[in-house]
Amino acid sequence: MKKEIYINESMGETRIAILEDDKLVELYLEKQGQQRTVGNIYKGKVENVIPGMQAAFVDIGYEVNAFLPFSEIHNGDYLLEDIDPTNGKPSNSKKKSSGNGDISVDLQTGQNIFVQVIKEAFASKGPRVTTEVAFPGRLLVLVPGTNYIGISKKLWDKYERRRLKKIITNLKEKGFGIIIRTVAEGKSEETIRNDYQMLMKNWIKMDQKSKKIKAPALIYQDLETASSIIRDLLTPDIEKIIIDSKKLYRKLQSYLDEVSPNLTSKLEPFKIKVPIFESMGIEDEIAKLLRPKVWLKSGAYLIIEKTEAMVVVDVNSGRFIGKKLHEENSFKINIEAAREVARQLRLRDLSGLIVIDFIDMEKEENKRKVYYELRKELKRDRAKVAVSPISDFGLLEMTRQRIRLSILDTMSDDCPTCRGSGRIISKDTLITRIDHWLRRYKTKKQALRLQLHLHPKNYQFFKEQKKKALRGLMWQNFVHLKIEEDPKIRRDEFRFFTAKDGIDITDKLPLGKKT
Repeated sequence: MKKEIYINESMGETRIAILEDDKLVELYLEKQGQQRTVGNIYKGKVENVIPGMQAAFVDIGYEVNAFLPFSEIHNGDYLLEDIDPTNGKPSNSKKKSSGNGDISVDLQTGQNIFVQVIKEAFASKGPRVTTEVAFPGRLLVLVPGTNYIGISKKLWDKYERRRLKKIITNLKEKGFGIIIRTVAEGKSEETIRNDYQMLMKNWIKMDQKSKKIKAPALIYQDLETASSIIRDLLTPDIEKIIIDSKKLYRKLQSYLDEVSPNLTSKLEPFKIKVPIFESMGIEDEIAKLLRPKVWLKSGAYLIIEKTEAMVVVDVNSGRFIGKKLHEENSFKINIEAAREVARQLRLRDLSGLIVIDFIDMEKEENKRKVYYELRKELKRDRAKVAVSPISDFGLLEMTRQRIRLSILDTMSDDCPTCRGSGRIISKDTLITRIDHWLRRYKTKKQALRLQLHLHPKNYQFFKEQKKKALRGLMWQNFVHLKIEEDPKIRRDEFRFFTAKDGIDITDKLPLGKKT
């Protein structure tokens, strides 16, 4: 499979696109001045411990306290040590499970604690953190406070696994765990040792800094998005990385010279004046990510709707005209949809509970084939997923790990008109609200002339289609209305002004308030 990475840096954001066989499959965005926090380590202070929620809230200097589930607190962790105020000696916070599945922990309000961000803050929720901190390197991951050696499940060769484990056993110091990453396969002992030593330097530097600084404070900052993508995704099967920023190119080149000199040749500067994403057709693909409808080659399409509670995907036959029986046609569409759904989940970075409504199929064998096709495609996804078989109602339920914001949340803001609903009130409903406002107004005021300001579209609607309704409003409320168009007004809004001196009186009689 052909894999390529394209990096675009602009005044507004840095964008990283990953292509597989010339098809966009992953997109990462980092806004200028708003760097990611996943991977950062903080010296925090426990603000609240809530056994009923099985969680604690930790002040890490962020605008919202970080969320620390009890399940993310690990026994014997060096980073949980704090000074016991009663005797001045170190006291380890412990956790234990009760018979009913609840976890009890010995955490105190005001206690200092070291945590690492594992999920970005979202909406009103703070970052999710863990006490099991980890330092990811190019080949290894260093986990202080543990004493194990883990090997990537993607390393299949038992002799290679044995060789790597032997190298790490000779290198590793007591009190530190090591996870061997997939890219370590085939690397020399010297290369692995260099990566290990770099991680140990980062640990010592952080440890020294943590003793001098007061909580809450950032004590270790992970790489920015572009560098972390290179660190985590630059595997031997990546053919090239093309960058349109000279500054970023030099920075990544310097990083690779230090950790993997043999891969520096894969970096290429983009020298054409046309924007890199436009020249590769990526810009058009990105624009489609904000739309709910995704067309398939067969003429069928997906509708992807993201709500606060879940993501819903609906599979529709659309323009598909099959030449076979209904069951075979449905199966063909569902197989194609399963592949595209897996791609869209990665591309849009959708997470949480996901429900897919496939086209109804009668044969259990076909349902199983669609289920296994989706699972096969999801193996390319780096996020953790759990998938259940298709139910009798034709629904498939799955969950996908959330680490960062979805592309929709990153690239768009809530609409000030519809306030996030995606819809605004109809013109006829707007007329009803105007009528109700006038009725309440006339119970208190006696002014005979008012100005009604409307959005240009609504102004045209009144003038061309609702002249009779306008006359009815005036006769019924015994008031003369002069309609004015105002482009500053929203489509779902109206404003009333006094005809004599042009004073806005709309909010003096709020909509829905009884007089």
